[in-house]
Amino acid sequence: MASPTSDIQRIYVQWDEALSANDPERLLALYAPDAILESPLVTHLLGKEEGVCRGHAELKPFFEMVAKRKPSVRRYHRNPYFTDGRILMWEYPRAAPNGDQMDFVEVMEIERGLIQRHRVYWGWYGVNVLLKDRYHS
Repeated sequence: MASPTSDIQRIYVQWDEALSANDPERLLALYAPDAILESPLVTHLLGKEEGVCRGHAELKPFFEMVAKRKPSVRRYHRNPYFTDGRILMWEYPRAAPNGDQMDFVEVMEIERGLIQRHRVYWGWYGVNVLLKDRYHS
């Protein structure tokens, strides 16, 4: 059985690899079947009033749309993670070595080796990408 620390490290690495590779199936495999994801991007891409996806049935089309519409300023330079053994957090800072990128803080609650809850907090640069509708370009 994996330890909470190894689950945290595995998810930190595999989640970013799957997102970078635009692989919705690999992303989905990291989430519990009843996982909840909260992000302004849910509202923007899916046209939902509430920025929440619940369960694999809602997460899968969201991840597929993200893979197809990701703007070039969505890059993957990130800071090391912080954890208490259950909650995993890290930042994609706006100012990155290769120029500005979309800025987020990812917060995940990990239970039994899977993401149970995921919240994405957007910085001003990322919000401007949404306002300019660059996810649809």
